[in-house]
Amino acid sequence: MPPDFPQPARTLCLLRLSALGDITHTLPVFYTLRENWPDTRITWIIGKVEYELVRGIKDVEFIIFDKKQGLKAYLQLYQQLKTRRFDILLHMQMSLRASIASLLVRAPVRIGFDRQRAKDGQWLFSNKKIAYQPGQHVIDSFFGFSQALGIQDKQYRWDIPIPETDRASAQQKLGIDSPYVIISPCSSKAYRNWSVEGYAEVARYLREKYQYSIVITGGNSDIEHQYADNIQQRLAFEVVNLVGKTSIKELLAIIEKADLMISPDSGPAHMATAMNTPVIGLYACTNPDRARPYLSEKWLVNRYPEAIQKKYNKPVSDVPWGARVRDDWAMLLITVDDVIAIADKLIHSPLTNSKNALP
Repeated sequence: MPPDFPQPARTLCLLRLSALGDITHTLPVFYTLRENWPDTRITWIIGKVEYELVRGIKDVEFIIFDKKQGLKAYLQLYQQLKTRRFDILLHMQMSLRASIASLLVRAPVRIGFDRQRAKDGQWLFSNKKIAYQPGQHVIDSFFGFSQALGIQDKQYRWDIPIPETDRASAQQKLGIDSPYVIISPCSSKAYRNWSVEGYAEVARYLREKYQYSIVITGGNSDIEHQYADNIQQRLAFEVVNLVGKTSIKELLAIIEKADLMISPDSGPAHMATAMNTPVIGLYACTNPDRARPYLSEKWLVNRYPEAIQKKYNKPVSDVPWGARVRDDWAMLLITVDDVIAIADKLIHSPLTNSKNALP
């Protein structure tokens, strides 16, 4: 253990507000802390929507920060923290909103990202930095925080509880008992979305060749409803359309029972990792080495190198880590044949029956 931390802290505050995918990336670090510092009282400041993902996890105090309330959210956080003091703050989010919230956490040790990676001036809000490591997946970069405390162990655990009431309501909404594939077609960033026609062709193939039922999931936005409706219109069989119809816990229950998911870079793709469900990740806009579903490297459709070459006229090795291609043409580099080839490989893999293996 480094000299700054000769013994586990009594109290620790973890600040990670959003988003759903990054909350799932934070969970292995939380469980690593919990395993190695079992007597440390951990408080996690988290977004309101994101709290619904982790609700029910034991041995942690959650403080909810509702960004939709604007200034009132900070005032409420101040009231909750004004008489509190922590030994350590782990400032695990690179956003100005989170950094302002961090000012309300009184802690003598404030650990943030290294200056090379700290966006939005996050490095200004910490007095200690994690070690710089180039070319890391987000989960591996988050482990830098536990390593900064002298903890070299890594617990690849997610362990998100799902109440039985949510499992029951999820099954009722699902309404099928046959094996199924989830298509989660939309990311929060529209430039990451693949084509409606592509999803429909792959759905038809999986139905005809493997007799899979097709379940479409998503939030309640207009674009997600449009995607689901347009996919259904191109198919001669009924899909189970759950877009906008499930809570986060219900969605977890549905993901858990799926044979596989097809998705671009999105929160649900990372939720599938937490449920140990394999994901055919569709990547052209973002670097999968940084942001893929962590356990599904074998099932990537990766057109990111081609997109980077076309956009910047450079190989991936010559652009900044995490560079993105936000052009509409990028995801169209992915073909139906690309996705079908990975689907065949996954379905015939011995891992399919046992889901994925941990690192």
